[in-house]
Amino acid sequence: MTARTTTLTLLAASTVIVAACGGSGSGEPTEPTIPSDPTSIVDASAAAMGATTSVRFELRREGAPVFIDEFEKLTLDSAVGEFTVPRSAQALLQVGVEGGLTTELGAIALDDEVWLSNPITGNFETLPAGYDIDPSLFFDPTNGWQPLMENLTDVVLVGTEQREGNARYHIAATAPAEQVEVITARLVRDQDVQIDFWIQPVTGEVAEARFSADFDGGDVRWTLLLSDYGGEFDIEAPDGLAS
Repeated sequence: MTARTTTLTLLAASTVIVAACGGSGSGEPTEPTIPSDPTSIVDASAAAMGATTSVRFELRREGAPVFIDEFEKLTLDSAVGEFTVPRSAQALLQVGVEGGLTTELGAIALDDEVWLSNPITGNFETLPAGYDIDPSLFFDPTNGWQPLMENLTDVVLVGTEQREGNARYHIAATAPAEQVEVITARLVRDQDVQIDFWIQPVTGEVAEARFSADFDGGDVRWTLLLSDYGGEFDIEAPDGLAS
């Protein structure tokens, strides 16, 4: 697979994800539902998220800029991709360049190896020093999501709502800083945050999460969409790597 082919694959994946998030949800289980009390919902969700083997994700940012490089030239606008256990992921990143132009970068992670496409040539290169964007960290079932759901505090059931044509339990809770850092791939650090979750009422899988956080004194609003749990994704190292 060439770098160009991989980038096109990622672009196609983003289209699939948008369609999946906006679909009618036909084929989703509708019963038996998890009891509609906060403890039961959170317990079921912790178990489901910890058992996840693969998932599609879409992370969106609004508000203050969030830099993914120590030089503060690239800001993350969104990340759309796929994850499989134990630590494989590919994502298409939409980034702002020095506060002006917007471009797309491909990112691939396999175990401890991370590659990022060069914004000029489009070729994949080993993640350069000074960049902190590992797509495999956008979803960590056992070290991130399961302990996150287990350690929520002040959990409140807001109600049952329709999200993109599907019934979802809506809960609000306080999430601890340690787990928030893990599930945001270190984009949010050193702060507890208030999170709104929309949870599939039969499986306990998180379909959507929304929260605000501070980044260098600015307010950042995050939206995370998760779909296609258990899907089969072809994630492999790019060919023709630049040295």
